[in-house]
Amino acid sequence: MTLIAILMGTMAAGIGSVWLAALLSFGVLARYTQHMLSLAAGALLATAFMHLLPEAFESQAGAKELFATLLVGLVFFFLLDKAELWHHGHEHHGGEHHDHDHGHDHHNHGAKTGGWAVLAGDSVHAFGDGILIASAFMADLRLGFVAALAVMVHEVPHHMGDLVVLRQSSNNRRVALIKVSLAGAVTALGGMVGYALVDQLYEYLPFFLIIASSSFIYVALADLIPQLQRRATARETATQIAWLAIGIGLVTLISGVAHHH
Repeated sequence: MTLIAILMGTMAAGIGSVWLAALLSFGVLARYTQHMLSLAAGALLATAFMHLLPEAFESQAGAKELFATLLVGLVFFFLLDKAELWHHGHEHHGGEHHDHDHGHDHHNHGAKTGGWAVLAGDSVHAFGDGILIASAFMADLRLGFVAALAVMVHEVPHHMGDLVVLRQSSNNRRVALIKVSLAGAVTALGGMVGYALVDQLYEYLPFFLIIASSSFIYVALADLIPQLQRRATARETATQIAWLAIGIGLVTLISGVAHHH
């Protein structure tokens, strides 16, 4: 039963996030991107602080070790980002911008290799997500569904940036299709490995949850919130805060119900 739930959750998170990103990037929802960023930031922070961290700290593991893991996780994701920026800088001939949004490589060949580099990076990321979703399911089924939902939401802005790069290659529909298949398959593969691993390493589960939290906190604070920190009118700011609150509220509500049961 747990394995079936893990497979369903990982496939939904893997494929759903890509389709949502494509819908937001190219579809009718394109104008709501800012709202989605706020919602994702709120959902991620609430998932980490209201759900995963409390779950980890309820275990027998020592607080000092858990906080150390959180710190190492945050630094690790910072370094991972640095490596990606460095790689992008090289790819765009010393491009001055950080950039998923750059992608102004007009040579078709350059764009295609860039697209495949993005796909390779996503596969690694999706594999990690699968392991994290599996570890959440092992702790509690409802927690697993929340984690799958949170992963799906937090992957959307990341995939939107990637699709900008992928759009540079000639047949964007075909590449997007490959990306969907890869994300779904690799996330599920991560889920299977996670299921096998977590089963044997049950006492390390709190540390899996902490690493998941550090990834969510890092993405929210380093990737999403800076994009919202632009000069905005009072009305835009209020809208941002409202969507952030909706994100926090939704997750807290689901988490509260799950804990209640």
